[in-house]
Amino acid sequence: MTRRYYVPDLRTQAPVVQLPDEEASHAARVMRIQPGDRIELFDGTGHQSGAEVVSVSKRECVVRCDAIETVNREPRVAVDLAIGFPKPDRAKEMMERLTELGVARVFPVVFERTQRPPSDNFLSKLRRIVIEACKQSGRNVLMEIESPLGFESLAKKISESQAKRETEPSGQPAVASWQRILVAMPNSPPLIAMEDPLQGISTGEAGQSNFDGRPRTLVLIGPEGGVSGAEQQRCDELGVESIGLGSRILRVETAASVVAARLVVD
Repeated sequence: MTRRYYVPDLRTQAPVVQLPDEEASHAARVMRIQPGDRIELFDGTGHQSGAEVVSVSKRECVVRCDAIETVNREPRVAVDLAIGFPKPDRAKEMMERLTELGVARVFPVVFERTQRPPSDNFLSKLRRIVIEACKQSGRNVLMEIESPLGFESLAKKISESQAKRETEPSGQPAVASWQRILVAMPNSPPLIAMEDPLQGISTGEAGQSNFDGRPRTLVLIGPEGGVSGAEQQRCDELGVESIGLGSRILRVETAASVVAARLVVD
């Protein structure tokens, strides 16, 4: 198994790189790496490099890295999820799964039936979980976890995205706009991926890093108890498409994983 470490300033430090404190501590105390060992570094924005350990102590680890490469393991379609978060233990597992599956961004949304929005401290823990999931899965781009926002603030973002999309040339998506916006609702048509989500859209040459130019899909997933009647009506007013996830009632984290698995296009 490749030993991977997260170094956000990899490109500015190279070729001699000092691992961040938490990464260095893990390398020395848990993985027990030694001078001469080979490891892999990534910066969370699509770049990675092999490296050789130069020196290591209980609190520091210095390595000399090889040439830095852009290695694109992101899906061709960016999937964003706006989620009414479940309880903390289930939210942690959800972040792991969504990172592994390739979700681009998560918006913690305060729906009408949300019991308690995630705190800043908890979001920091979730962002660390994203890093660990990237290390395990080989993903080079960190999944973004946005700050919590209310449902009406999300509705405003959706409206702005639709207005921006209407002003763009045909077939060329605006950065940060969504080409498809869905909401998970019971008794709705089944969720299916677009037959050809990239048709007519330029996504760059093969192997090229082009994360911002990808077509984007946003899916709203309500909290326990689901989206309220008023919120569903607001979604209808915005032209958001209702989709179903089957005949059974799914927990929030299960629904999010099902959506990601069906929509992510590698």
